[in-house]
Amino acid sequence: MRPVSERCNLDGPAGRIEFVLERPVGPIHGFAFIGHPHPLYGGTLDNKVVATLARAFLTMGWVAVRPNFRGVGASEGVHDNGVGETLDFLFLVDHVPRLPRWDVPLPQPTPVALAGFSFGSYVAARAAQELAQRGRPARAMVLIGTAAGKWPVPRVDPATVVIHGEADETIALGDVFTWARKSEVPVIVIPGADHFFHRRLTTLKRLVLQNLAGAAQLAAEAADGSGQLLAERAADG
Repeated sequence: MRPVSERCNLDGPAGRIEFVLERPVGPIHGFAFIGHPHPLYGGTLDNKVVATLARAFLTMGWVAVRPNFRGVGASEGVHDNGVGETLDFLFLVDHVPRLPRWDVPLPQPTPVALAGFSFGSYVAARAAQELAQRGRPARAMVLIGTAAGKWPVPRVDPATVVIHGEADETIALGDVFTWARKSEVPVIVIPGADHFFHRRLTTLKRLVLQNLAGAAQLAAEAADGSGQLLAERAADG
């Protein structure tokens, strides 16, 4: 069996939101919402980095949700510099898990992951900030080509997976480090990779999977009370 993929629409805050919904084979562990690059420069849900993120989440049993931002594809509205896009992201977070299509039991509360590439990283980080304020923080977050220096990306949880290309010509690696220091979040750098990770997508997917698996392991240890690795980390400083 292969993951099921379908193009869907929901009426959101500014009209229709077009998104691709990809369902994993087997049990559903959560829902991952993935933001694409800047819509005024050709960014869409079909971007290869965004599709790579979706495949990584599918591999781990997450439903992957890739919306087109306002004014892109069949999505209505106009570009709103990340503000309206964040509202739409949060709208999907609230509504997609409640769609009547799910014929298998969903974990309760349903885990949510947020991810984004370039401009989409800014939207994902804003959405994460809002969810944390609501008292329902994202279970995981992955930011690729983080738009630091281009947009006021808010601080993120130190467990966020941040991956950047050494040779990124669009978003300077130094700007990402400056932003990351405020969140005390590590930055994974792929040597020689450009902004769009040409010929590095396999490496990108592997790094996302490895780091998501590690985060899941830490969460499991905290939940079952074993906590040995957490204790080691605490003793480490």
